[in-house]
Amino acid sequence: MRTEVEVLEKRIRERFVKAFATYHLLEDDDHVLVALSGGKDSLCMLEMLGKRAQISHPRFSVDAIHVRMENIAYETSTDYLEQFCKELDVPLHIVTTRFEPSDKKPPCFLCSWYRRKEIFNLAQELGCNKIALGHHQDDLLHTCLMNQFYQGRFDTMPALLKMRKMPLSIIRPLCMAEEADIRRYAELRGYEKQVKLCPYETDSHRDDMRQLFNQIQQLNPEARHSLWNAIVRAGKLVENY
Repeated sequence: MRTEVEVLEKRIRERFVKAFATYHLLEDDDHVLVALSGGKDSLCMLEMLGKRAQISHPRFSVDAIHVRMENIAYETSTDYLEQFCKELDVPLHIVTTRFEPSDKKPPCFLCSWYRRKEIFNLAQELGCNKIALGHHQDDLLHTCLMNQFYQGRFDTMPALLKMRKMPLSIIRPLCMAEEADIRRYAELRGYEKQVKLCPYETDSHRDDMRQLFNQIQQLNPEARHSLWNAIVRAGKLVENY
């Protein structure tokens, strides 16, 4: 009889495989750079990609990048990330950067922008053709709600985003995995938590959408599937940029 962690790993892996098969996220000779924050989602994504890379089909390689932001007080154990990557035979690159505060842009926007800049720079240096981000299905659903309420459009983060101006694509291999499964799997696997969480983590519309979506699911347990199917039918999971 399978243990709980084995059941969860199988379910997450099956959804991971279904996502890359459905949206062609992984192909032979891909070189993938994983954005490794040190949170449960990016650790789970790296584990799934690292283990899959050891299988001959599709044939691809994986590197990981962890970006430290000097002026934001959050922290992940470097020793733990290095050991985690070593066990998966994935090279880890640690980059440190910073940004200057602005009255016009919120710190979350600036932090994300400078972090992405470092990730894109390293991807091009290493010759990677894909960047993997750890957003799960809940993230995509929350983004869809946020765009409707605050932007007046039906849209979300795509599973595959092809860049026109550079030979890079952004992929989200966990786009079909539920956050609750990843959270529980992380607990059972003993993922080490971040030493310090970002002070702005709950100071955003995204956290509001998370709470709202939980309330919607209490009213209608099928809401997740209905919204996901609407996103699929609208063709929002593969885009060119």
